[in-house]
Amino acid sequence: MSDSNRASRQSIDQERREILQQIEEWLEIPMLVLSFVWTALLIIEFVWGLSSLLNAVSTTIWIAFIVNFTLQFLLAPQKLNYLKHNWLTAFALLLPAVRIFRVTRMIRVLGTAPGVQGVQLLRVLIRINRGMKTLSKSVSRRGFGYVVALTLLVVFTGAAGMYVFERNIPNSTLTNYGNALWWTAMVMTTMGSDYFPKTPFGRVLCFLLALYAFAVFGYVTASIATFVVGQEANDDEGEIASDKSIKALQAEIAALRKDIQARP
Repeated sequence: MSDSNRASRQSIDQERREILQQIEEWLEIPMLVLSFVWTALLIIEFVWGLSSLLNAVSTTIWIAFIVNFTLQFLLAPQKLNYLKHNWLTAFALLLPAVRIFRVTRMIRVLGTAPGVQGVQLLRVLIRINRGMKTLSKSVSRRGFGYVVALTLLVVFTGAAGMYVFERNIPNSTLTNYGNALWWTAMVMTTMGSDYFPKTPFGRVLCFLLALYAFAVFGYVTASIATFVVGQEANDDEGEIASDKSIKALQAEIAALRKDIQARP
């Protein structure tokens, strides 16, 4: 490839990146809203079931996600690299086809309940992942607001998953969504509960919720420590030197060095 062709190719790729970035900025808020609505519809489906209208809304949102993903894929300069970094999103868009084409009903007919629960667990995790990706584009990943919003998403969606897995188990306390929500909140705050999941997929989801809770607990602890240290550093009488005090000391040292160098 000649230098002119290579330069032309790079120019086209750069234009594609700019167009792709512009489209992502335009669709940032709508995709965030649709992601939360899509997750809410999953919770409603698990707990109460979807009406024909809500089912149509869910399908429409899914089609909108497919159109958005296809558009971004076509504009991506390096399509294989784009798929490599977005394979889970592509899989998430394929999974609803299982429900639409009645594969889940076929699994029920064959009597493979674990297969149904496996699909349900994947749906829970994929909705959480979808919400996490859209949140990360709108809110800083290191921001406290991002962690709070993501935690609420995990709690409400995880509770729906625990409810659908454990509701028919004898002596289960997760017989309604309210109890499942309370139980999930206790797990997320690391307080625990007297009830332990009995189904395999319920245990897997509980383990994942606990892992997330420990990670968030570490983040919150670090945030609180940073805030306390920052407050102490801003206190002129505090034992921790602030950036302001350090910069003032550096300025005094620089002035003293300049004064020494100016002496004959």
